[in-house]
Amino acid sequence: MRTRRLVAVLGLLAVLPAGCGRAPAEPVDEPLRPRWQPLTLPAPPGAPGRPLLRDAVACAGTWYVVGGLADAAGETRPAAWRSADGVSWTALPVSPSSHYGRQHVLYAAACRDGRLAALGAKNGGAHGNPRTGTWSQSPDGRLREAPAPFELYAGPRAVSVARLAAGPAGWLIAGARVDGAAVWTSPDGERFTIREGVAELAGDGRGRTVAYDAVAVPSGWWVVGAVLPPGATALAPLAWSSTDGRAWRRVGLPVPDGRGQAQRVASVDGAVVALGPVRDGFAAWRLAGDEWRRAGGFGAAGPGVSSVDALVPAGRELVAVTGDGGGHGLWLSADAGDSWRLMAMPAPVPDGGNAAVALASQGDRLVLVSDDGEASRAWSVGLPIIDR
Repeated sequence: MRTRRLVAVLGLLAVLPAGCGRAPAEPVDEPLRPRWQPLTLPAPPGAPGRPLLRDAVACAGTWYVVGGLADAAGETRPAAWRSADGVSWTALPVSPSSHYGRQHVLYAAACRDGRLAALGAKNGGAHGNPRTGTWSQSPDGRLREAPAPFELYAGPRAVSVARLAAGPAGWLIAGARVDGAAVWTSPDGERFTIREGVAELAGDGRGRTVAYDAVAVPSGWWVVGAVLPPGATALAPLAWSSTDGRAWRRVGLPVPDGRGQAQRVASVDGAVVALGPVRDGFAAWRLAGDEWRRAGGFGAAGPGVSSVDALVPAGRELVAVTGDGGGHGLWLSADAGDSWRLMAMPAPVPDGGNAAVALASQGDRLVLVSDDGEASRAWSVGLPIIDR
């Protein structure tokens, strides 16, 4: 589920001044031009369809790409691919268990110890709302839809089910319910328990909250998002920490005018870094002890509402995908968010509609998957991108 859709749920009150009043992007060095190598993802068994690549993840020497297939009539079904080296891929068998599960497009993924879990959704019902569910990989390698009560992810309290993370403490989903930010936790990536209305995490007298992304750390979890203060017309960035996914501590992220969002978070070389749109482009924040400090940032060239679509560690570097109305951009930081270099995309991808870009890295390789609304493609490149 794309971040800009989550913002829309808050009634479009949180539109950042990304199109008007934005400072022009600062001049930057010539973009880095990695030697992207195209990848081939084979067609899954069954009826043919156009691949819809939505997310990628890697762990324990295994790579995964998730998404779906769309037939000529626009009907969709879930799909996933696996690789042992990030170069040669095979299609995973998938086993839906519900009417909407058979139509899911898998849009977010995480893995732990080489095992995949994913979020899938398909709009449906009288109001056309997302029918969301989780998928987990069984010991035989098959990706299975996990049965769940309807109101665990949907129903009258549903707002968003955004991103999935995995770590030593288990699995965690970041999202929102009608009373603000919420998470779902699981010990096994299959059976999730919702944590909504939790003090500090949910909305309160300080405003309505929303969670966008999560990352596992040795002490537990960090979740990032934003709050819409009472009477305000713009969001302010927030982060939350928890040791167990049950009790949470809230921290505001510094931004000069109080406007911004923390939309993605990642851990690189021992540092936790968040990234999100602010008035004049994009800002990075880095955790120092228990305090978040503003690191670097970069401008945005397009006139639209800005978003961060991906942030992943790539060795000791960070790679981010952003959208700004003019298209998707690719950025690299070799110093945990202090400075950023623009990277050339392997192919242009528009920002909006059904377009998507996702990243995964492991060892000496970075994999990028994209969908420009007409075709999906995948590439890889060796690491490090910048020799230091």
